[in-house]
Amino acid sequence: MDNKEKLLSDDLLKPNNMIRLYASGAFPMAESQTGHINWYMPEIRCIIPLDNFNIPRSLKKSAEILNYEIRYDSDYLSVIKYCSARKETWISEKLIDAYNRLYKRGHLHTVETWKDNMLVGGLYGITFRGAFFGESMFSLVSQASKIALIHLVNRLKDKNFVLLDVQYLTDHLKMFGAVEIVWDEYQSMLRESYIVNSEF
Repeated sequence: MDNKEKLLSDDLLKPNNMIRLYASGAFPMAESQTGHINWYMPEIRCIIPLDNFNIPRSLKKSAEILNYEIRYDSDYLSVIKYCSARKETWISEKLIDAYNRLYKRGHLHTVETWKDNMLVGGLYGITFRGAFFGESMFSLVSQASKIALIHLVNRLKDKNFVLLDVQYLTDHLKMFGAVEIVWDEYQSMLRESYIVNSEF
């Protein structure tokens, strides 16, 4: 990467520019080898419809038995670092620094699963008005990230959010009712979400 490209890449990580990119439907990922951060706008996007969220029966029972404590935004940096603690990760140190700046601006939020006063799972994402852009989740014990997702959806519904963007469809997300939509439909949902000025 030459100096001009590096300056451009760094400029895109400034909070205002990051929010503009998220608001247009883009999301960042760092290359695991080089650390270079690219922004992606897939034509097919995955969302979890907030009015059609499915909770598997077995998970409902597990949530009652496990009785985890749920916290919001209490240890956001640990959540991000746990999410990045993989052999190959798209969450680079430079991206973590950028997320830290977004947190200070009130745009990054976490749902955290705690047990015996220890962080055991959770997720994080970026918010802009009525949209929540889910980024990553982690789990150190059984069902911890799934239970965080249940609480995320309930909170978004309570706070009148319109869109829960989860980027790509996985088997893990499919069990919760996640669906793929085309770009035009996704853009329509984005516009609808920006009419609402929700607060996480």
